[in-house]
Amino acid sequence: MPAKGVSRVGGLGTAVVLSGAVATAAVLTSCGTSNSAAPEQPSRAAPSRSATPSKDAPPSKSPTPSASPSRSAPGTVRLPPLHADFDYQIGGAYPPPAGVRIVSRDRTAAPAPGLYNICYVNAFQAQPDERASWPADLLLRDAGGRVIVDEDWGEALLDIGTAAKRQRVAARVNGWIDGCAAKGFDAVEPDNYDSYTRSHGLLTANDATAFIALLTRHAHARHLAIAQKNTVELAGLRKRLGLDFAVAEECAEYDECGAYARAFDDRVIVIEYSDSGLRKARSGFAGKLGIVRRDVDVSTPGSADYVRKVR
Repeated sequence: MPAKGVSRVGGLGTAVVLSGAVATAAVLTSCGTSNSAAPEQPSRAAPSRSATPSKDAPPSKSPTPSASPSRSAPGTVRLPPLHADFDYQIGGAYPPPAGVRIVSRDRTAAPAPGLYNICYVNAFQAQPDERASWPADLLLRDAGGRVIVDEDWGEALLDIGTAAKRQRVAARVNGWIDGCAAKGFDAVEPDNYDSYTRSHGLLTANDATAFIALLTRHAHARHLAIAQKNTVELAGLRKRLGLDFAVAEECAEYDECGAYARAFDDRVIVIEYSDSGLRKARSGFAGKLGIVRRDVDVSTPGSADYVRKVR
């Protein structure tokens, strides 16, 4: 299952867009969201491409590292341990290598016993095998009625351009989040946060942040932490949106790891897809962020293309 971290797209371009996103997110975070769940569908797990940063996120004080994550009281979420060994298994679950403390797996898989488990969901785009199951009006369309598709992966973009449509899309995605919680996952990783950059101008950063705010509120209500997946130019909004940590593909390759580290107080998981990216990540952030090198197909052991390295 190919990774989406190999293609880059442009950033926001204006501070006005970001300030509008902050205001929208602040309003929506205080509002309720639909809890209705659709039947769970098989998911092609694949990480997304991240967008080119507009500027670094503001610095913030790093928390004191803890030996292990904990859920301290009812209503709180369990955060991933800092700079812990990580394995990205969204292309297929397998026994984690020795020393791994955090695993990310597709929502259709079971969590790994005894570890911190992140549940992958494709939240902003419809995978090809799921497209027909989405209402036609929730697929983003151009002025001629043609569905806007992420051509690299054949995924239709979901229409989150109005509050009403965001609620309807969130109802289904939140059903998947409910499934993650029921299985015993600790966190959720909503992919394709940056899909607005592939919408030909039909969606905005405001739409993306308003939608992620709905997912964040629901995940927290289910005692799940929630990750920001890529989209470094929106990392500075993470506290207002309630996002708990970051999953960043190729942030060393594209000089983005520092921005994520500052915005998320070092609670960042890094996936690199080349040996040079791994070396660069380790040279700047070893012992500070969780870093792994995977093959772009995020394949399983025994596959010809399987690669997993931490040094």
